[in-house]
Amino acid sequence: MNTSTPWMTQLVKAVKVGLRSLYKEPPLTAVAWADEHFYLSSESSYQEGKWETAPFQVAILNAMGNDLITVVNFIKSARVGYTKMLMAAVGYLIQHKRRNVLAYSPTDSDAEGVMKRHVDTMIRDVPVLRDLAPWYGRKHSDNTINEKCFSNRKMLWWLGGKASGNYREKSPDAVIYDELSKFEANINDEGSPTFLGDKRLEGATFRKSIRGSTAGVASECQISKAAEESPHLLRYHIPCPHCGREQYLKWGGKDCAFGIKWEVNALGEAAKAWYLCEHGACVIQYHEAVEVARNGRWICERTGIWTRDGMEWGGADGEPIATPRSVTFHLWTGYSVFCTWLDIVADWLKIKGDREKLITFTNTTLGEVWEDDQGERLDHEVLHARREVWQGEVPGRAVVLTGGVDTQDDRLEGRVWAWGAGEECWLVRRWILTGDPASEELQKKAAVELHRQFTRVDGLVMRVERWCWDSGGSYTDEVYKASRKQGVHWVIPIQGANVYGKPIASFPKKRNKHRVYLTEVGTDNAKELIYARLKQGVDYGKTQAGEPQPGVIHLPANDALCDEDELKQLTAESKVLKIVKGRRVYRWDAKSRRNEALDCAVYALAALRISQQRFGLDLEALACAAATLVDGEVVARNPSPVPPAAPQPAPPANTGGWLKIGNDPWL
Repeated sequence: MNTSTPWMTQLVKAVKVGLRSLYKEPPLTAVAWADEHFYLSSESSYQEGKWETAPFQVAILNAMGNDLITVVNFIKSARVGYTKMLMAAVGYLIQHKRRNVLAYSPTDSDAEGVMKRHVDTMIRDVPVLRDLAPWYGRKHSDNTINEKCFSNRKMLWWLGGKASGNYREKSPDAVIYDELSKFEANINDEGSPTFLGDKRLEGATFRKSIRGSTAGVASECQISKAAEESPHLLRYHIPCPHCGREQYLKWGGKDCAFGIKWEVNALGEAAKAWYLCEHGACVIQYHEAVEVARNGRWICERTGIWTRDGMEWGGADGEPIATPRSVTFHLWTGYSVFCTWLDIVADWLKIKGDREKLITFTNTTLGEVWEDDQGERLDHEVLHARREVWQGEVPGRAVVLTGGVDTQDDRLEGRVWAWGAGEECWLVRRWILTGDPASEELQKKAAVELHRQFTRVDGLVMRVERWCWDSGGSYTDEVYKASRKQGVHWVIPIQGANVYGKPIASFPKKRNKHRVYLTEVGTDNAKELIYARLKQGVDYGKTQAGEPQPGVIHLPANDALCDEDELKQLTAESKVLKIVKGRRVYRWDAKSRRNEALDCAVYALAALRISQQRFGLDLEALACAAATLVDGEVVARNPSPVPPAAPQPAPPANTGGWLKIGNDPWL
C-alpha cells in the first residue's frame, strides 16, 4: 500500500490520532513521567534540557499526581523549581491520567503569560503532549489563549482569578491556584478563591486541588490560610553528614545557635557560608547538604507522619499508614540546587535595614509570611542601654526570691529573680550547667544552685523561696525525682498549658501519680505580662531615692548576669498570626531563636504566683514590715528558710514569719 501520497499521509495521521485514545501507557508516578518526558524549554528556564527531579521535589510532584491525595498546599520560596513542577504535573494529568485541568493565576494577564511562556513551550518541547496537539502553531478553536482542547478530548483552562465568572461552567478533575497569596480574599463578595474553585470539582471521581505560592503578608496571605486548614505541615528533614541526626534546614542568622552562618570580607561582602547543625553544632558545607538531601524525608511537624516520595507514608512510630487526604509542604531556598547558601547570604547583606527588602527576603527566600509585628517584639538594645548598677547581690527593696529552671538536651539553665512590693523585680542570678540532664553529676550541680544563698545589701542572707522547673521534653522523670528529693513544695515541676489563656500558674490540690505537684503554666499570659513590664521605663530618680516602682523590671549592668545574649533571649519572641480552629489569632513564637532567658523568667513568675496563691505570700506586707522598727532595730523577713530534704506537708498560710536581724529567734 502506497502511503507516500499526501492524502494517504493525512489519513494515516488521522487514524493514529483516533486510535491513540484507546492506548493506555503503563502506570507511572508523576515523577517517573516527568523524568521520562518533561523538558525545560529555553524561553522559561535558566538551563534548557531534559528534566531531572531533585530529591526535595519528588514527594511534592508525586503528591500532585497521587489520586489518593485530594489537597496539596505548597508554601515555597523562589528558586525551588515550583513553576516547572507545576507544568510537569499539568502535563502528567492531561496526557497520562487523562484529566481535565482548570488553573488560575491572580489576574487575566498573569494567566495569559503562563499560557504563552510555559504551556505553549511545554506542548512544543514534550513529544507526548505535542502528539495530542495537532493544532499547535496555528489558529484553531481548540487552541486559544485561555484554553486548550487536546486530541484525547481533555481540557486545560488557565484563567485569571479576579472575576467570579471564571469560576463557573467548568467541569475539571483538578483545580490549580498559582501564586495563591496574591489572590483577593473574597472574589466579588461570593467567597474565597479556593472555595469557588474547589466547588467545580464536585462530581469528579479523582478530585484534586493544588495550591502553591510564595508567602505574603500574614493578615492577607491566602496560602497560609489554606495551609492552616490542612492537618499536616511537612518540612524536608535531611540527616547531618557528620552526626547523622535529622533536621530541617533553618535560616538561623546571627542570633540563632544553629542555621546558616557566614563570614564577610573587608568590603562587607559575603565570603564564606556554612550551616551549623542544631544537634551537635557540626559544620555542614553546602555540597554536603546537597548530597545527603538524597536521603531526606518529609516529616509532619503536627502529627509526625512522614514520606520520602509522596506515594508511601509512615506514621510517627515508623509503621505504614494510609495516604493522607490533605497535605501541606513548606520549602525554602536553603534547599535549592540552583542557589547556594553564599548567594542567600549575599542577598541578606543587601537588605541593610531596608524594610521592603526585608519583606521580600522573608517571603521569597525564606518562604515565610511577613508577620505584623503588633508592637510586641522588644528591642534588646534598648534594654541593654537601660541596665543598672545596684549594691549587693540583692537590692534593699527585695523581700523574696524565686527561680526558674529550663531543661535542654545538653544543659540546664536557671535564673533567680528578686521581688519587691508591687512585683518590682531584679535579675540577680544566671547559671548554665552543661552536660546530660539525666546524669547524677549534673543533678548534683543543679542541687548546689538550688540551695545557693544570697546576701541582701543590708546583710540579710536569703534563699530562693520557690523554684519552678520545666518538666517537658525527655527528662520528666529527672525533674520529678529532683522535686521529691528537694521538697515537693519547694521545687515544682511545671508544664506549659495546652489551652491558650490559662492562668499563669494552676497549682493542683493533690500530687499526681508520681507524687509531685505538677503545675500547669499559662506561658502566653506570663509572656504578655513580662513583655508589658519590660516596656515600662525605669525612673532613675526614684531608684536613687529608694522609692518603689511597681511592676518595673530591673536588669543588672553585669555581663556575667545580663549580657547582650541574655537580652536577645529575653526578647526573642513576638506574636505571630495563626489559624486555630478556623479563627485567626496571635500566638507567641520565638522563630527558632534561643529563648531560655524568657522561659526562665516565666517559670520564676509562676513560682511567685504559686507562693502568693497557694502559700499566702504577700509582697506588700513583707515590704511594709521590713521597713518597720522593732525595739529600735530594723527587722526583715527571712524569706526562705533552708528547704527540707524530704517532702513535707503544705505550710500554713503566710502569717508574717519575720526574723530580727541579730540573734533574736523567729517571731
